Amino acid sequence: MSPNKDLSFLESVNKSFNLAAEAMDLPKGLARQIRTCNAVCEMKFGVELNGGYEIFTGWRATHSEHALPAKGGIRYAPFADQQEVEALAALMTYKCSIVNVPFAGSKGALSIDPKNYSLEELEHITRRFAQELDKRGLLGPGINVPAPDMGTGQRMMSWIADEYQKLHPNEINARACVTGKPVHCGGVQGRIEATGRGVQYGIQEFFRHSDDLKSAGLEGNLEGKKIIVQGLGNVGYHAAKFLEEEDGALIVGVIERDGALVCEEGLSTEAVYQYKSEHGKLEGFATGRYFKNGKEALELPCDILIPAALEGVISKENAPRIQARVIAEAANGPVTFDGDKILREKGIFIIPDAYLNAGGVTVSYFEWLKNLSHVRFGRMDRRFVEAQGAKIVRLIESGIDKPLDPKAKADLLKGPDELTLIRSGLEDTMCEAYQEIKEIHSSNPKIKDRRTAAFALAIRKIADIYDSMYL
Repeated sequence: MSPNKDLSFLESVNKSFNLAAEAMDLPKGLARQIRTCNAVCEMKFGVELNGGYEIFTGWRATHSEHALPAKGGIRYAPFADQQEVEALAALMTYKCSIVNVPFAGSKGALSIDPKNYSLEELEHITRRFAQELDKRGLLGPGINVPAPDMGTGQRMMSWIADEYQKLHPNEINARACVTGKPVHCGGVQGRIEATGRGVQYGIQEFFRHSDDLKSAGLEGNLEGKKIIVQGLGNVGYHAAKFLEEEDGALIVGVIERDGALVCEEGLSTEAVYQYKSEHGKLEGFATGRYFKNGKEALELPCDILIPAALEGVISKENAPRIQARVIAEAANGPVTFDGDKILREKGIFIIPDAYLNAGGVTVSYFEWLKNLSHVRFGRMDRRFVEAQGAKIVRLIESGIDKPLDPKAKADLLKGPDELTLIRSGLEDTMCEAYQEIKEIHSSNPKIKDRRTAAFALAIRKIADIYDSMYL
């Protein structure tokens, strides 16, 4: 490798893993066992389109089977390759462990640009891909459970679930073969925005720790904090929208493929998103300065930079010029291993991807549980909770001898619906995982940063499972 070239995505993941493993007392060979990708399957299959056949190449990597099922998204992208899939699968293993989701890691990809195909063609291709996954034992509620990723979404997941049901008509848990489905097809409320919501909860938790804020040169809360978001896809859009509208943060920069918008007074995430959706670009938006070279905006001063698109956008080349106080990694692998080292030397606080973007898999876990139980969240206890709330209201009103404030009364009388319970579970997960990472960081002097701490937390949990297997 050229001395001026950054490590690959997979190499960066493995280097970060090795740093954490070296800081731990592990039995000989166990770190290698945990790090090694168990299996990668490359599939080439033909699909009849427009009177002829087109050959597609896809991959499914199962990084670990210390727990089953293995879990991870499927992306449709023209640049997809096996190494990227292996790196993403490894991250999924560590991510699930960090947030206490009992899955192993997997990832899939199809080398395709979805924009080049009609909806009907994409359905045909997706169903064929599902058949290929199934015949190789890479699809099933107790074996391997895909989810949406870049270039895929709810509709494609429903196609996979339907195809699996056709292939296994007697499988009562067939819907659990995939997550990220529409609600009417067995999905859960809040799944679409889950990763972005998890990013918000993770950043909120960071702001609850004064020592972490101090190390980043920040104070107070999110109100008025300047944020630049790179990538206004599903994750970046929801994270920015929630942070702006619910926490009072200022979205001072939005970076997309065609360039960037910058406005010190703050941009409306929703307005920018709608403009981009309508026009396919940022150029021409009424507010802010437009940068043709969007990468320049990565280097502008801000409190929080949220890379929420592709891996490797911050490298050894541009890391010296990054001026953010905090990097919140909403994407997978947005900072290379070499870039990470430079940022840390500059005193920039990094909230790592293996933790911060785990909202998607957390809510996928909830959806999987819903599919296995065949009961929506809230169905069993909502009315009971509302009845208990009514009793509390009556007691309070009799004690103060006057009616409660209508809003306070309504809050007490409302039982939790599925969305409320999903958000509650996700927030608790993100808060607890942050605290676990912080604790392992503070308790081990060999661990110098939160990324290493996150990997160490994952390794410790997986190592405990392997230890119990071989007792």
